[in-house]
Amino acid sequence: MLNRDKTIFFPFILTTLVVILDQITKAFVVRNWPRPGTFITDVFDNNFLILYHVRNPAIAFSIGYSLPQPYRFILFIIVPIIVLVLLTWYYFNTTEFSRLQRWAIAGIIGGGIGNIADRIFRPDGVVDFISVRFFGIFGLERWPTFNVADASVVVSCMILLYTMLRPQKQAPPAINEVPAGSLPQTPPAEAPPESPQ
Repeated sequence: MLNRDKTIFFPFILTTLVVILDQITKAFVVRNWPRPGTFITDVFDNNFLILYHVRNPAIAFSIGYSLPQPYRFILFIIVPIIVLVLLTWYYFNTTEFSRLQRWAIAGIIGGGIGNIADRIFRPDGVVDFISVRFFGIFGLERWPTFNVADASVVVSCMILLYTMLRPQKQAPPAINEVPAGSLPQTPPAEAPPESPQ
């Protein structure tokens, strides 16, 4: 039991790293380019990966941007906190997750914590700074600007979805295991003839 308890905590190393990296990169952007809308750099000089500072007071794709502040507080802070608490509780109280799925869930939790921290402590909204060209896929010339926490959530969700949808491999039968009905039927032994008296 002790070994299992230690193992179940290992994926939260990823949670911690995601939160730390997310907050460090955001703090670096805010400190050096404090004004939202500031262009930082074109990483490869080909318009594929651009860094610039923007703020998102809503959630992904700026959904809920026009909602009143009380509704945004409930939907973007209270509800995500409840979801993360329930997800963490389920993580520790189920044996259904594989090792890879536990690491993926830890990545989702880390990304969630990173963005919730922004919504609580940054009144202007979540700090986003990564913009990737999307070549018109889904009608998007560029993917909505994101951050390390967003990337962790998306990649972890894709891994989790893949592990849930992929066909499960059936364990091969044991070497000494013989399927029922495959044993040869041994005819009953005939009684020896009685000797004449």
